[in-house]
Amino acid sequence: MSNPKNMNAGPIDRIQENLLARAERRLLNRLCASMPRWVMPDILTAIGMFGAFVIFSGYILSNLGDGWLWMSIAGYFIHWFGDSMDGSLARYRKIERPRYGYFLDHSCDGFATTLVVVGIGLSRYVQLEVALVALAGYLLLSIHAFLLVRVLGEMKLSYAYAGPTELRVLLIGLTLAMIAAGSQPVLLGMLTWFDLVVGGIGALLIVFFVIQTWRTAKRLAIEEPPRWT
Repeated sequence: MSNPKNMNAGPIDRIQENLLARAERRLLNRLCASMPRWVMPDILTAIGMFGAFVIFSGYILSNLGDGWLWMSIAGYFIHWFGDSMDGSLARYRKIERPRYGYFLDHSCDGFATTLVVVGIGLSRYVQLEVALVALAGYLLLSIHAFLLVRVLGEMKLSYAYAGPTELRVLLIGLTLAMIAAGSQPVLLGMLTWFDLVVGGIGALLIVFFVIQTWRTAKRLAIEEPPRWT
């Protein structure tokens, strides 16, 4: 059996083509340069997870009043700061721990995303079943990204020029729309407009997964043609 420590020993090619990537990178570099020495990547990871719990709590408490949704919006900024800065700071200071960082970062990402999407599904604006479709789409794309690291040595961080930061912007916009809608969202039969938006995002993510899986399988089939005995 192969030694897991030797898997993908070479550098991982990070593919990031999202619209806000350049502006975000400039901002992150400035933040890294001004960060106190006592702030370490693990602290930032913990801050990011705290932000995810804030988002989740805001959506849950919105059942008591839509003003609590501002708590979720604040949580998105906290989560962005911690989630984006932990790896950036490690690379900036050249103190990366590749296997540890990869494992911890993506484990936290999966848990944080689950908290956010389930929180949306437990609010009064989106049905849980619809939110879980979006969660399934996100996790499928995450699995695809993790598989790419193993088979191609590539880490794909964006799809259709959108990545985690663009998704947060979209969700902040959705949350602001919830605040504007008030406590009685418009129903379209059994669904709300928010159900259609969240469900549509989930369906789109699943379509991206299918397309990217087909493209990757086609590429690998060419690079590794069938062997005949």
